[in-house]
Amino acid sequence: MKKQQILTAILFIILGALSGCAQKDIDYSKAAADPAFLRQSVDKLTEVITHDIFSPPVASRIYAYPQIAAYEVLLHDYPEYRSLAGQLTDFKGIPQPAPDSVYCFPLASLNAFLTVSRSFTFSSEMFDGYEAQLYEKYRAIGVPEDVFARSIRYGQTAAKSIIAYAAEDGYKQTRGFRHTVSQAPGHWVPTPPAYMDAIEPFWFKLRPFVIDSCNQFAPAKPAPYSTDKESDFYKEVMEVHTVTSNLSEEQVQIASFWDCNPFVMHTTGHVMYATKKITPGGHWLGITGIATRQANADMMETLEAYTRVAVSLADGFISCWDEKYRSDNIRPETAINTLVDEKWVPLLQTPPFPEYPSGHSVISNAAAVVLTDLYGDSFSYVDSTEVAYGLPARSFTSFSQAAGEAAISRLYGGIHFMPAIVNGAEEGKQVGSYIVSKLNTRKRTGEGAAVAVME
Repeated sequence: MKKQQILTAILFIILGALSGCAQKDIDYSKAAADPAFLRQSVDKLTEVITHDIFSPPVASRIYAYPQIAAYEVLLHDYPEYRSLAGQLTDFKGIPQPAPDSVYCFPLASLNAFLTVSRSFTFSSEMFDGYEAQLYEKYRAIGVPEDVFARSIRYGQTAAKSIIAYAAEDGYKQTRGFRHTVSQAPGHWVPTPPAYMDAIEPFWFKLRPFVIDSCNQFAPAKPAPYSTDKESDFYKEVMEVHTVTSNLSEEQVQIASFWDCNPFVMHTTGHVMYATKKITPGGHWLGITGIATRQANADMMETLEAYTRVAVSLADGFISCWDEKYRSDNIRPETAINTLVDEKWVPLLQTPPFPEYPSGHSVISNAAAVVLTDLYGDSFSYVDSTEVAYGLPARSFTSFSQAAGEAAISRLYGGIHFMPAIVNGAEEGKQVGSYIVSKLNTRKRTGEGAAVAVME
């Protein structure tokens, strides 16, 4: 009898162990698709971009390609989503996984994201510790070693494909070119304190992701330069001077919150040093992370939001930079010092590129349109993106309200005239609306699988 009890006990132990293994097999696929892993990875990329001091346009490109790589991998677990092949300019898709093999696509997706991120940044070693910890988490949740290895290989294959796609966008061909500063009145000239060269004068030559061309949504021309006190231009100059001379505490906070200048120079005596900050694109991807968390979005929904916003930011910069170097407009700092008050200094440091239109106005409104399409026009949230940079959080009742505040912050900061803000906002809304109408991430009823590109 005692022997039989022992055998029965052993049997229960074996069954319990088998049941535990089965439960583990069931659980790992769900645990693997934790959207927090994706948000943490995007935050890590932002940390590296900030450390490496990439300019806002370049940062937007760096954000876009890793999101696309991750998206194209993860959709294999979500048949209701569409590939971006045939939707993004010249994009034919990524190699497909082996049909009879088991993959952990969330793991493969994050590997693709981090691999592409590494290839686009200087300080790739900053990803090492984070990536090792991330992979340990996947092992801890029970991803079998063969599935783990296979998934990593597929992530690498997908990343290689996206890196090759990015190599054809014209970025490399625009390296090394400098902007020729015009001596004609009313044109942009370098500004204090560093008098840096103009950033990315040929950015308009990059291949757009969704918009047809860099000048598809070109804004109206800015007012011509004039020293006539009755001219539109002179009135714009005086508006900046008047507003910035009478800023409220709230307006100062708004300007600082949306500054997002990745490299602010400080001068103390003969010593000059810099403060690193998040880029405006990084700020809007931070907002995207907040929105997806608040909406309780799953990993694919979160990645969909990141990808759509990243694409809108990238195309927004291409569109904006096209007009910046065509109009080559003088900055308020230069105009006010020349025409009104030679000692006037803007609240914010003037970024090193032409004034018109406002980049913040363009990209913020493009991103806001995309986020509104995903989460509605009454999505209240607290934006804590800038807390890491020493600024308090701000509350918003909608993405459009945030975009409007980001735009007007440039007037308070003394770095844009009002037409650049107003017309830039309209340009951004047009870019965002076009992307919403053209970039379809969900399949329509009855739609089959996308044509795959096989390796």
